[in-house]
Amino acid sequence: MMTFTTAEDVTIAHDIQGDGPPVLLLHGFPQTRAMWHAIAPQLARDFTVVTADLRGYGASTKPARMEDMSFRNMATDQRALMEHLGFDQFHLVGHDRGARTAHRMALDSANSVLSLTLMDIVPTHLLLNEVTQQFARAYYHWFFLAQPAPFPETLIGHDPDAYFESCLAGWGGGTGGFDADALEAYRTSWRDPDCIRTMCNDYRAGIDVDFDLDASYLGRSVDCPALVLYGADGVMGRSYDVAATWADRLTNMQAKGLPGGHFFPDTHSVETAKALTDFLSSQK
Repeated sequence: MMTFTTAEDVTIAHDIQGDGPPVLLLHGFPQTRAMWHAIAPQLARDFTVVTADLRGYGASTKPARMEDMSFRNMATDQRALMEHLGFDQFHLVGHDRGARTAHRMALDSANSVLSLTLMDIVPTHLLLNEVTQQFARAYYHWFFLAQPAPFPETLIGHDPDAYFESCLAGWGGGTGGFDADALEAYRTSWRDPDCIRTMCNDYRAGIDVDFDLDASYLGRSVDCPALVLYGADGVMGRSYDVAATWADRLTNMQAKGLPGGHFFPDTHSVETAKALTDFLSSQK
């Protein structure tokens, strides 16, 4: 593990492997950079691969304030990390919260992003502005985690493994397909009370900060080559025409459903690595 501390005194834990054009991989909730354990080595055959913990997750800094967990702040960290590593431009890949961070970075820092890959999300503003009953039932955690502190933190803290593993199983179809070492890394992270707090603040900021910011950006699109991947058997794939939700936000987009549910990068890493390799190689 390597670390980098930003000008805002946020330390970002990360790993680097491979050689070639730079690619930054960002994990989602409730995971860490360990989610890329099987995918990063495949990409590293042709690319310099950076895997990083988002602020509030894994071994990165756990900020105190709710607003510090906005996607814009997360994106600022990661762009600073890549600049520190000598990469002013890079390919950007994100899953779940990492994908929302990646989308924000592509809007704020378009010149830095060579290509954008978003995994298993629909736009944040659309999702919150047009909440469906189906989505609310399946992704209730958006609204549970966003409740005022310390209500969700207290309930989760009584048995973090039970809660977060229910998330993995509920959206991904079970934990049987997860790598044992990756699961242990996730458990180590989410058992930390500070991590529970910052993950809750991530979802609070999604509603209280990011929604309004995204509203001010409606009508703006990302012009770099973009790939949208989603779990064909997951909540997003069943609830939305995922590609259609991005059609007016990504001007140069291709989309593809992959086997599995929300956590297909964990449970179907071979297919995910191939989809990424094919797309990224076409951008050289």
